Amino acid sequence: MISLTDLVESLGPGLLRMVEDGHDGQVHDVVLAEPGEPAGQPGEIVLGVGVTGPADAVALLERADAAGADGVVLKAPLADAPEVTAAARRLRPALIELQPDTSWTHVVWLVRGAIDRAYAPLPGPPGAQGVHNDLYALADTAAEIADAPVTIEDARSRVLAYSGRQDTTDPARVSTIVGRRVPPQVIAHLRASGVFRKLARSNDPVLVPESPDGMLPRLVIPVRAGGEWLGSIWVVARTPIPPDRVQRLTDLASVLALHLLRLRAEAGVARRVSDDQLRAALRDGAQITAPTPPWRVVTLGTGDEDVRQHLDLWDAITHRFGWHRPLLVDLDDALYAVLTDRPHATDAGSMPWLHHVLTQVRAHDPDLYATAGGPANSHNELPRSRAEAAELAALVTSGRLTPGLILLEEAWDAVVVERARKAMGTESGLLGGPLPALRTHDETHGTAFLPTLAAWLDHYGDPKGTAQALDVHPNTLRYRLRRMAEVTALDLSSPQTRLALRLQLNALHNHAMEGVTSRRGHRGQP
Repeated sequence: MISLTDLVESLGPGLLRMVEDGHDGQVHDVVLAEPGEPAGQPGEIVLGVGVTGPADAVALLERADAAGADGVVLKAPLADAPEVTAAARRLRPALIELQPDTSWTHVVWLVRGAIDRAYAPLPGPPGAQGVHNDLYALADTAAEIADAPVTIEDARSRVLAYSGRQDTTDPARVSTIVGRRVPPQVIAHLRASGVFRKLARSNDPVLVPESPDGMLPRLVIPVRAGGEWLGSIWVVARTPIPPDRVQRLTDLASVLALHLLRLRAEAGVARRVSDDQLRAALRDGAQITAPTPPWRVVTLGTGDEDVRQHLDLWDAITHRFGWHRPLLVDLDDALYAVLTDRPHATDAGSMPWLHHVLTQVRAHDPDLYATAGGPANSHNELPRSRAEAAELAALVTSGRLTPGLILLEEAWDAVVVERARKAMGTESGLLGGPLPALRTHDETHGTAFLPTLAAWLDHYGDPKGTAQALDVHPNTLRYRLRRMAEVTALDLSSPQTRLALRLQLNALHNHAMEGVTSRRGHRGQP
């Protein structure tokens, strides 16, 4: 299933823009508006082909609303006409703007390809069986036009396709194809030469001169759609390419733009469908497509409250360290990943891999951390592992655990105590006993009975260790204990009583610390 909003965002602003989002229903097809016929039906997007004026546009929206269609596509600037947007706000269908220079035929091709990808996902990487094959054919076509080897790359310098005859190129090109992306040293050279800046801002071809390290000259043709830079055609130009052939390559770039849009749309749709499946697995234990269990659900943290920026950062980190199809999703304002936990596994997406990643990135950003729930041996256990990871993350953000890679088995005791604290509350959790009287005495007379009792419990009743922890003389400790027994009945011989008192003290301490943090935040203090 794919929502209309997800579909529009997948195709991107170079093609479509959401003007009014309507009720954001699920879509399964795109149809043309036929004069005198019902304008679509539920689950369909209606293309306003031939609609030229605001009155016709409003009429189409009303027909689509009556038919139950989910969206209407109009070309710019008609979609922004005040009377059209006003009609869209009161009607059910979403109003979507199409870039004015885009062919309706291409829209049908792109939208249906994205919808098909959502409803019948293909095996392997998104678009591998269709669009990628087309890209290789286009690379060969470009090579024939230029009479030179060609690569097609996206805006992030990743190789999408390449032509034959690459054996006649230089080492930089060979490294690019083998590694599926431009080597860092070559990117640094191109960036210093201003190549990427020109590609991002202009439609004009860019000639990259030969570099001192043996890289041959390149002719680069930017690929754009609706003003958005999608990628480039890179030609190894041992000799200058004639102007007429440069023009033919530029014409080919407009065709390539459609394929890059479709590739991005299919990848975006596939990612959204995968995200929905992963959310269902973490929330309800639904099936997921993942390596064999056991797994662990991990909460990934940055110290940043913006979950979208949080997701973008970790998405970049996972890709940089080789996990190219990460099981990574935002859920309930937190970011989760599902990693494999098999013995001796060190591949990308495994727990040892995550330990290595955190070691590397925390050297530069110590706010990054990860908390891992217990192992999940089936998809039914994923919600439990997720809940445990979330509990550990809450302890990190509250300052009760130190950031890093924290596994449940390493901090289970903190989770148990926190669960007990939450169950008992604060004031209501005292339930009588000696603490109310001791706390009142501390507040009234300035004594330190509560911290004294906490230290005594923490040191198993050892007078010397307790006195050292409180930085007082052992005789002072004995005097305090006698005075406490005079204030209220204090029987510390029962293990159950000692446990209950320690949990109550922990709850009171944490409640007090939360109050200090809240007051500091209110005053804008660190």
